[in-house]
Amino acid sequence: MKTKTASQPTTVQAKNISGAEAVIRCLLAEGVDLVYGYPGGAIMPIYDELYKFQDQLHHVLTRHEQGATHMAQGYARTSGKVGVAMATSGPGATNLVTGIADAQIDSTPMVCITGQVASHLLGSDAFQETDIIGISTSVTKWNYQITKVSEIPSILAKAFFIARSGRPGPVLIDITKDAQFDFFDFEYVPCTGIRSYQSDFPIAQDALSQAATLINAAKKPLIVWGQGVILGEAEAAFKTFVEKTGIPAAWTILGLSALETDHPLNMGMVGMHGNYAPNLLTNECDLLIAIGMRFDDRVTGSLDTYAKQAKIIHLEIDPAEVNKNVMVDVAVLGNCKDSLEQLLPHVQPLELTAWKARFHELNAIEEEKVIQKDLYPTKEGLTMGETLRVINEHSGGDAIIVTDVGQHQMVACRYAKFNQSKSNVTSGGLGTMGFALPAAIGAKMGAPKRQVIAIIGDGGYQMTIQELGTIFQQRLDVKIVVLNNEFLGMVRQWQQLFFDKRYASTEMINPDFIAIAKAYGIAAKCVDQREELSPAIATMLNTPGPYFLEVRVEKEDNVFPMIPSGASVSDIRLE
Repeated sequence: MKTKTASQPTTVQAKNISGAEAVIRCLLAEGVDLVYGYPGGAIMPIYDELYKFQDQLHHVLTRHEQGATHMAQGYARTSGKVGVAMATSGPGATNLVTGIADAQIDSTPMVCITGQVASHLLGSDAFQETDIIGISTSVTKWNYQITKVSEIPSILAKAFFIARSGRPGPVLIDITKDAQFDFFDFEYVPCTGIRSYQSDFPIAQDALSQAATLINAAKKPLIVWGQGVILGEAEAAFKTFVEKTGIPAAWTILGLSALETDHPLNMGMVGMHGNYAPNLLTNECDLLIAIGMRFDDRVTGSLDTYAKQAKIIHLEIDPAEVNKNVMVDVAVLGNCKDSLEQLLPHVQPLELTAWKARFHELNAIEEEKVIQKDLYPTKEGLTMGETLRVINEHSGGDAIIVTDVGQHQMVACRYAKFNQSKSNVTSGGLGTMGFALPAAIGAKMGAPKRQVIAIIGDGGYQMTIQELGTIFQQRLDVKIVVLNNEFLGMVRQWQQLFFDKRYASTEMINPDFIAIAKAYGIAAKCVDQREELSPAIATMLNTPGPYFLEVRVEKEDNVFPMIPSGASVSDIRLE
């Protein structure tokens, strides 16, 4: 699961410089050329130095600190680099916490730098003093408070090493104001290892041998892969493994795009709103091969009934995830790229004609009962599914799709087409509404040559709508599609199905989204008729610069299939 910076960190020295300047020199030594943040009193010395280095280090002024973390996440997810966010003390630091928690559960490499009151004021409830170390401990891979200027180089070197190594994650470094002002002789030495912290593991050959034996003997095997394939840069090895063995493969939402959507062995998504066949057949397979995924509850449903008939192989880099939720028969610990490459010579092509036919049989049922109705509706109003179908027709599967959280997220993950990896950017484990708009900004800056389309619900959009100001100031070519059903759609669906249609606090009275977009200098259009949809999407994609498209969709459409919360994957409902 290693990620890479633009260049290898380098050793740097400088005589008698301030701690604030040292921070900037550390970032440059790590190959950082882009930072997202919001200034304030306790981090002002660093921003003053940033001003002096602005020709080498581009700072993006966000409109809220939470937006800075989501932008750093989007940047990391599309570039493969470590995202960097900065904020001041107190509320500036606490506003980072949601994005940090999101990055932690979704294994996104990020370094957050916060300013802090002077060290002699710590613990005195000084103005804008908050114990951000205590607050963030449970949602960071590592955090540390710097109170002495001499600590800055070594701590920031460790921060980047920890953030990117092993299973990636967010690191927060809090720096007191006096440490920023003080002077010292600076030397930056890149971190290549930390005693007691093991980020890589040698592949156990006996585990590989056991795994190969199970694979070669399987009659009904199923692969479920997650984001570890992408983070480990294992896409090529994974595709070769799938094609050599001929095993049907399904993905978690963060694994989406590691294998092209239209690959004949790509059987779709597992989980609560996943595809019918891979969910049902999880409880029929004789071998489940989990690659770079963590058996999240949205994937497994009831653990009491999950794949009890199957032998289970788990390829995973984080030992804490092995046997945490699901007991496995063989665990192959290490980067899944290394594991797959070493496993490949030992596996054989399998004869799975009847087993694959079972997938196609169930796929046909879902196609008839769900997919055709979603993509080619006969009802008068527009649907989320057909909007994604038309986007696919115009993008050709080459766009990066950034989604928020809710019904539109599940629809986009189910129907968006992807031809290359690092194309699906979404909030997985934390389910953070408000993620998509700022994450799309970061995604575009991380992959500036690619088309970036944000698919957002009207609820989540309004949680970070202020980041339209960042798009306006940066003049970013981000396309924004709001699927407006005037509801908090996923909550409303649950209220309909499980709470007798008591729509408590889920109906939205929305503003004029078009007027708001235009106020930020963003071209905008609203459609609610089927004949308008394709021309509007074509115009959006062909218009230089940012574009906002509101699509008014059916208010009470539901997303199926669906596994009720806590139910077995075998209890998946098509309606």
